[in-house]
Amino acid sequence: MKLASLKDGSRDGRLVVVSRDLSKAAAATDIATTLQQALDRWQESEPLLRARAEELESGQARETFSFDARQAAAPLPRAYHWADGSAYVTHVELVRRARGAELPDSYWSDPLMYMGASDAFLGAHDDIPAESEAWGIDFEAEIAVITDDVPAGVNAKQAAGHIQLLALVNDVSLRNLIPAELAKQFGFYQSKPHTAFSPVAVTPDELGEAWDGARLHRRVLSHLNGTRIGHPDAGADMTFGFPELIAHAARTRSLMAGTVVGSGTVSNKGSADGSSCLAEVRSLETIRDGKPSTPYLSFGDRVRIDMLDDRGATIMGAIDQVVVRYQPPRD
Repeated sequence: MKLASLKDGSRDGRLVVVSRDLSKAAAATDIATTLQQALDRWQESEPLLRARAEELESGQARETFSFDARQAAAPLPRAYHWADGSAYVTHVELVRRARGAELPDSYWSDPLMYMGASDAFLGAHDDIPAESEAWGIDFEAEIAVITDDVPAGVNAKQAAGHIQLLALVNDVSLRNLIPAELAKQFGFYQSKPHTAFSPVAVTPDELGEAWDGARLHRRVLSHLNGTRIGHPDAGADMTFGFPELIAHAARTRSLMAGTVVGSGTVSNKGSADGSSCLAEVRSLETIRDGKPSTPYLSFGDRVRIDMLDDRGATIMGAIDQVVVRYQPPRD
C-alpha cells in the first residue's frame, strides 16, 4: 500500500491512496482525513486503507484521479516527533578521518541520534530555501520509517512490529554552521533546517524481499544537476537496523504514533559510488588529495533522490528539489 498527502491549503494535507505505479490515486478522507489521523488509530484504519488500495489497483475505486507528485506534500506534512539516527557508522568514520579525528569504539554499539525539526516537512518537489551559500548547503539521502505507538522500553525485536511505513528523505544540512553548534555540546539546531520526504510512503510489504524487517536492501540514487553522486545499497553497511534505532529512541519514553525515525546518510564502505551527501564526497577528496574540490550546493542547483525496483520503476517517487535563496523579513 502506498499513501500520500496532497496539498490542500491546510498544514496536514489530504490523505490519498496511490497506485503501485504512482499513476493514480483514490480519495481516502472518508477513512482518515490525514495520515496522522490514520496512524492514531492504525489498527482500525489500516485494513480500510488497504481495501481502498486493492480497489484502486482493480479499477473499482471511486473518486480516482491522476496522481501528480508535484502536488504532494510530505506523506506526514508535520509530525510530533522526528528522530534521525546515524546508522551507517562507516560514513561517520570516513568524515571524522578526513578531519583527523578518531572514531570512539562506542559508536559501533550505541547509535547516534538527534531530534530534528518536525513542525513542518518539505514535499518532494518543494524548493530548498537557504539565506546564504556560505552556510555550506548539503543534501543527505536517507531512508525513514514511520511508527505507530511504541511503548517505552521496547527491545529491538518488539520495535520491529511498530514499523508501519517507509519513505525516502533529504535531510538538508548546513555544514558550515555545524562545527560551532556541536562545539557547544548541545546538538544540532540552526544547522538542520526542514527535511524533505518522497511523495509517497509505503507499507513494508510493498518492498518484497528487499525489506528484511530491519533494513531495506535497495540502492538509493542521488543526482546533482543530472550527475550521479552515488547509488549505495541501503542494506549493505547499515550498522544499526531500524528496530535498533526505534528501541534506542524509546529507551526512556514512549514514541507516539507518527514518529519518524531516520537512518542517517546512506553509505557503503569502500565504494566509489557509495556517497549520499557532498560532505562524504569532500571527505574522500580530502583523504585522497589533501583538500576537498567539490563545492557545497549553490542557488539553482537541483538535487534528485530516488529508489527503483527491479524493473527500474520508482518505488516511493523521487525527491526533486532546487536550492533557492530565502529572503528573511526586513524592517
